[in-house]
Amino acid sequence: MSSSSVSNGILKFATQYSLYTGCITFGFGIIGNVLNLLVFTQLKLFRTNRCVFYITIESISNLFYQFFSMSLTMLISIYGDDATGRSSIWCKFKSILGQITALITFYMICFSAVDQFFSTNHRFYLRQMCTLKLGRYFTFISICFTIIHSIVLGSSFDIHPTLGCVLSNYVAVQYSTYFFYPILIGFLPIIIASSFSILAYHNVRHIIRRQLPIVRRKLDKQITAMILIRVIAFVCLSLPYNAYRIYAVNFPTPRGMPMAYAISRLLQTIFLSVYIINYMISCYIFIIFSTRFRRQVKFVLLKKCWQRWKYWCCSINNRIEPDNNIETRNSQMESEENI
Repeated sequence: MSSSSVSNGILKFATQYSLYTGCITFGFGIIGNVLNLLVFTQLKLFRTNRCVFYITIESISNLFYQFFSMSLTMLISIYGDDATGRSSIWCKFKSILGQITALITFYMICFSAVDQFFSTNHRFYLRQMCTLKLGRYFTFISICFTIIHSIVLGSSFDIHPTLGCVLSNYVAVQYSTYFFYPILIGFLPIIIASSFSILAYHNVRHIIRRQLPIVRRKLDKQITAMILIRVIAFVCLSLPYNAYRIYAVNFPTPRGMPMAYAISRLLQTIFLSVYIINYMISCYIFIIFSTRFRRQVKFVLLKKCWQRWKYWCCSINNRIEPDNNIETRNSQMESEENI
């Protein structure tokens, strides 16, 4: 068997692998992030919680990334690649949008870990330091920084005749190699999220000593456990792809080397499929590791969404029931569930 046929087979396998994994992660990602939004916006228990606010922003960013990733998957299934080697504008836009969603997600994970550390701290002034208004300011500033940074760095991507869509600026290559991939979206968010989530877990283990309402204690324990397991998943899923990107930026494989190019495409596809799990897994790990969150998901789906859908779509005995009666029942059931 010739090397060209082997390389073509590898490229075909990489394309099929990308298509199937992209469809699977897209489906699970949409369901998981929508469930997150439903639970965290429908239950009054979560509406004023700063950490939940960050998780909500993360879920919205993840939804954008899911649709963006699915568009790349469709292009790969149609053309055999993501079409970035054909259009300079699409090459830049893909890089910009990918960086924006990745940075927003990573920032929100870090913010939620830091916020949970402060909100569970035994020192009163530290607990009062972080407010929801301040969290919104930080979120707005971080999103603005993310957009500006991504536009500047993404504009440095261009189409190379043999390498495809790559960084064409030497300064941008050095910046990506030594700061962007290893620090900004690499070790910095990993260290921040890991450190503060562990500290928050340490705080919540001693929360029984503080004079707090039982509902608040249960909520702090639940959120801290959810953030800790989310950070662990984030670290495990991010490291392989970041390491590969550092290598790929410094040593891009030209199309003129069919076998090496096919292997690099396969490795990129595998690492990327693992990395993309970051954008769909949060809801599922919350459900798996938090019994209380499972009850809350069940409550929202059955007692809120289903009841409202049934009220809107079905008429029992042609009698219309006022909205406030349903809201009253839901509020009472919600209070019972949260306690």
